[in-house]
Amino acid sequence: MKIELSDEEFKYITENSQECDKETAFVLTPQNEKFLQNAKDNGAHSIINIKDVAKLFGIEKIKIVGITGTNGKTTTASAIYSFLLDLGYKAAMQGTRGFFMNDEMIEGKTLTTPSVLNTYKHIYQAVSAGCEFFIMEVSSHAIAQKRVEGLNFELKILTNITQDHLDYHKTIGEYIAVKNSFFQDEGKKLINKDEPKASFNFKNTFTYGIENPATYRLIAYSLNNATSGIIQYFGEMVPFTASLHGFFNLYNLMAAISATHLLSGKKLEDVCEVVENFAGVSGRMEQVSEVPNVIVDFAHTPDGMAQVLNALKEKELLVVFGAGGDRDRTKRPLMGRVAASLAKKVYITSDNPRSEEPQDIVNDILEGIEDKSIVSVELNRRKAIESALNDQKEDEVVVILGKGDETYQIIYDEMFPFDDREVVRELLKNR
Repeated sequence: MKIELSDEEFKYITENSQECDKETAFVLTPQNEKFLQNAKDNGAHSIINIKDVAKLFGIEKIKIVGITGTNGKTTTASAIYSFLLDLGYKAAMQGTRGFFMNDEMIEGKTLTTPSVLNTYKHIYQAVSAGCEFFIMEVSSHAIAQKRVEGLNFELKILTNITQDHLDYHKTIGEYIAVKNSFFQDEGKKLINKDEPKASFNFKNTFTYGIENPATYRLIAYSLNNATSGIIQYFGEMVPFTASLHGFFNLYNLMAAISATHLLSGKKLEDVCEVVENFAGVSGRMEQVSEVPNVIVDFAHTPDGMAQVLNALKEKELLVVFGAGGDRDRTKRPLMGRVAASLAKKVYITSDNPRSEEPQDIVNDILEGIEDKSIVSVELNRRKAIESALNDQKEDEVVVILGKGDETYQIIYDEMFPFDDREVVRELLKNR
């Protein structure tokens, strides 16, 4: 990817050594250091450090917000983005769902945190569009690989820390350490006070929580139909209402309200007034059908599944899920245990198997389930969804987990069109 610049000695910059030539400067990052010689061999105009790009792009003109955590990053980022827009600010957002600017999608889905130069490019676009805020999801991979190198964050947010990505980080201890390493500086931070694994530099730290005393504390809430609550901030007590469902979304809303209050300097009641305008994120607790009741969610970790299923525990649940291939194997039996403990019936199927055999992934999940009598195994995801819909009784809820708003299934190195929501709609239509 080449980025064109005006008013510079070089015409372009790139982080790909193969794209270098006499008009193109090579941007050196922790990921591409080993290709430095190749860039020189290809006649790179010059070598510049990633931190120097910040000055070229005017990154100091925008307030950058970084959100990390195992679950809740996407919903929290989307809520902050929505609140800021509703309060009259110009804002941009980068994350799992893509790149958005001033209520418009600019690019589709990508990595949670793209390459360093890609992120800089997005910030450059946001600055050029007059945005005052740039909200981004920050993955543990991005922290470990220094893909947020050189960014000066106005605010860093921690949602929670539970098990994920152990295929990359190897141990839960390393994963926790990487997440917490993001919060060791003296910059402004917003931390979930109810997360016991959080470790951070106390300087310039604000907190939010439900169970423990915090800067922003939820002192009352209701989960009937819509979600509502009352936030205490020092002497202030301010109510809010939202259309999101589930106890876990109270944490996402608390993080977003607190962050927006800190960033904007608006009155807390002004922030809380716009909360009800946020309709949530596609593929996150998304009700695809009301009658019969079918919910689709992205939950793909044991904790994420537990949060979603507990939010629906008043109903009898038929749960369809699988686990991703070439990813953390140790979480699979835990996912099986969670599903079996909270569902009336469990339909184990294929997710994105990638290079693994789907049956091997299913066998790992089954290790966590003692009572196999409530389990149905169907490797064809469409057929598994169909089975659950056929078995569903009037007052039961079919919950399909793992893929959310993904529109594909990855089998080996190929991507096949597959959208849980569209499959449900088609199956119900053809009844």
